[in-house]
Amino acid sequence: MGKQTSPSTVEGKRGPTVRWLDEPEEHDYPAAASFLSLIAGPKAASRAVTALREAVTLKFKAKDLLRAAGLPLLPVDDPEVSKELNRVREGTALSPCLVIRGSAKNGTTARIADGYHRICASYHLSEETVVSARITGF
Repeated sequence: MGKQTSPSTVEGKRGPTVRWLDEPEEHDYPAAASFLSLIAGPKAASRAVTALREAVTLKFKAKDLLRAAGLPLLPVDDPEVSKELNRVREGTALSPCLVIRGSAKNGTTARIADGYHRICASYHLSEETVVSARITGF
């Protein structure tokens, strides 16, 4: 587990501050590989995960990550979103999300390879909540 970074900026005043780890947790990479192998096959998924391991952790607003991925906001009572919100309330730092960049040229959206529930939980606190993520192309 990586060390904690400073808290994310939350523009709204709807809840606790989200804290993020510097590095994704090791178990996030196989989860991302499993998801990505459904989209592009195991070899491409393996290359993408290698690139995500080497990528720099960046900051994005929760609302922008959801929009870029074209995904709906999961409800606060979704079991995994609720679990992540509880972790935030307890002060537990969350693992950065793993994202594959979309392509305007090819008309593809970004893919949240791991961390969709963490993004949704962050959004429920405020759409402006800053989310730590690693992002790479496919």
